[in-house]
Amino acid sequence: MIRFLPHVALSVRAHDREGMRRTDADWLAERWADDSTLVLVLVGTRLRPVDGAVHWVSPAEAPKGRRVLLGHAECVTRFAVIAQPGDVDGERDEWVALRALFPALLAGDESLVGDVPWLFHAVGLAEWHWVTRFCPRCGGELESSHAGHQLDCIECGKPQFPRTDPAVIMAVTKGEPGSDDERILLGRQVSWPEGRFSTLAGFCEPGETLEDAVRREVLEETGVLVGEVTYFGNQPWPLPASLMVGFTARALTEDIEVDGTEMAEARWVSRADLRGDTADRIAVSSGISISASLMETWLGSPLTGGW
Repeated sequence: MIRFLPHVALSVRAHDREGMRRTDADWLAERWADDSTLVLVLVGTRLRPVDGAVHWVSPAEAPKGRRVLLGHAECVTRFAVIAQPGDVDGERDEWVALRALFPALLAGDESLVGDVPWLFHAVGLAEWHWVTRFCPRCGGELESSHAGHQLDCIECGKPQFPRTDPAVIMAVTKGEPGSDDERILLGRQVSWPEGRFSTLAGFCEPGETLEDAVRREVLEETGVLVGEVTYFGNQPWPLPASLMVGFTARALTEDIEVDGTEMAEARWVSRADLRGDTADRIAVSSGISISASLMETWLGSPLTGGW
């Protein structure tokens, strides 16, 4: 059986987003009226799981709100409705952020894994609608169009499109590749508890290549110089609006000097450390992130005991 890396498993069931149908009012009305159509209800950027699972309703059961076309898969069309708190059922604490579903994903809930591409699409758009209230050019009111994938200013007419911020995430290594002496560079953010580590990451700046962003972020956060940078893969991460672009990289220097602002601690970690075979055991992210994929690929086996 082929085992997908964590970040690949979440996108392997990508849906048809029906980009060419977003301005077809008759088709949208027809699909909304179809009994097989499913709707995900969001309040702001939050959803309401039922028995730990994603709750889809029929169009007839959906509250009023901003309607967003997600697309179709397996002959079923799906929408999201972004509603106001007063227009939905349930107590306030029943509506949770997407991260609240991550423990079930880590536990291998197959039904939930299949919903992830839909959730990432819906929540990403909901986040964008939530923060994009007025036209950034003139401050005018925005009106939703293209089935929720475009916002048009009613004053100056300038369209706004969903924003995705590119971020780099990297497995930086030193030593002979594949040898017992090889090490991977992991860091602990200032907000994390002692012992929790992950691969380094950061946002790409204007006018910067992704490869140079890798080198700059590693240098700024740890003082380590990076040479060769190789593309690994990518993962949408709408929390709130990122595309994580993964790389492997080779270090030119070893000495570490953390910035003290973003990074509290960084260290070179062996495969034995990462497997938990030594006294220097650390906790690393596992399960669904491209960070886990980077570390598992370098380790040569699945991560265990992560957070």
